[in-house]
Amino acid sequence: MTRRALPRIGDLDRALYAAALDELVGAALVLDAQLRIRIATPAATVVLGFAAPIGASASTILCGDRPKRPFAEALAAGIAFHAVIPRPGAVAGEQVRVRSVPVGDGPVGWIVYLSSIAIGDHEPVEFHGMWTRDPRMKETFRIIERVAAEDMTVLVRGETGTGKELVAHALHALSPRRAGPFRALNCAALPANLLESELFGHVRGAFTGAVKDTPGHVELAHGGTLFLDEVAELPLELQAKLLRVIETHTVIPVGGREPIPVDVRIVSATHRALRAEVEAGRFRADLMFRLRVIPVRLPPLRERPVDVLLIGSKIIDELNARGRRHITRIAAAAETTLERYEWPGNVRELRNVLAYAFAIGEGPVLELTDLPPEVATTNLPEVVVAGSGEAGGTSAADPPEVRRIRDALARTGGNRDRAAKLLGLSRVTLWRRLRDLGLDT
Repeated sequence: MTRRALPRIGDLDRALYAAALDELVGAALVLDAQLRIRIATPAATVVLGFAAPIGASASTILCGDRPKRPFAEALAAGIAFHAVIPRPGAVAGEQVRVRSVPVGDGPVGWIVYLSSIAIGDHEPVEFHGMWTRDPRMKETFRIIERVAAEDMTVLVRGETGTGKELVAHALHALSPRRAGPFRALNCAALPANLLESELFGHVRGAFTGAVKDTPGHVELAHGGTLFLDEVAELPLELQAKLLRVIETHTVIPVGGREPIPVDVRIVSATHRALRAEVEAGRFRADLMFRLRVIPVRLPPLRERPVDVLLIGSKIIDELNARGRRHITRIAAAAETTLERYEWPGNVRELRNVLAYAFAIGEGPVLELTDLPPEVATTNLPEVVVAGSGEAGGTSAADPPEVRRIRDALARTGGNRDRAAKLLGLSRVTLWRRLRDLGLDT
């Protein structure tokens, strides 16, 4: 598909578009396909501390000449990205959160959303067993604190391993029900017939082997909190029974006739979008609305890379306390790899990876070679860059410009178009600099 360029706009139109965008989304930059700034909203000027020059390279404005430029790399590669970067030209400690969204196919451009992070907001905090430096995660903690006292259903949305059950425990511990029981049930762990009995209980003689009346989790959680993990996996026939429990505050065991009064707060969790499940006919809309009175979203670990080493250090402390090995630090190469890895299993996977490294390695330093192969290979050494005639790595003896160009070519696999975007140069300018510096061999 041919990539369409963004249309040219005049100064008056640009001012109008910037004001309109400012009203809609606040601080934002609009970039063309070459990552040049076409529109900057007034709020973006406030966040950045200066007026972003129209036509300038967003890579240069936002990332400068820093050696690590993951946000610029993602833009140059055409990948949407979310990151926290130092505030351009500001005092040490000031940061800006940036999030890119592609515009059109190709894409033909980008919208980059900006938001300020105050000095001190990156300080680590612990909340009921969860650690973070990430401002969004801290806001999630504040939401949990506010809603815990409200006796309403809460739906926690998050990928596997993000800590959904920890959130449920926090909601219970901070609520007036804290003295009552906390019961947890994974709806995906049992077949439908066993799940019904586990959840609602059964009476004697309800089925073969039912030799006595047995209360289910709903009844056992009376006066407290019931946590239903992976609630989207609940079969439709059981969804109807759960809805009745919520609406009538009673439960009828399997094989029973008389409803039993229950006073329970339900906290549920899922890694799926319940609205999509409703549209697919797999989940009842009326139950969804009952369960998600208060929705809470847990961001995955890949969206908050500043937390990887923080959480990792806490896990290592736990391993040190009970293991044969005592790790005092993580080698630089291993740190870089851990920060770059995508963590599809989130904190649970991070814990497993560090437990593996703890067992496999020796000595006080956690080395790159201690990590599982699927993780360690995310940070392989750079190879020879195609078309440049130079090794992907740089030498400390090289001039700064040479190091930046070589690093950009290495990071883009020798693709000069992407390397030029990464450096904030035109392709022609990059070609001239390669020739002048003797790198175009």
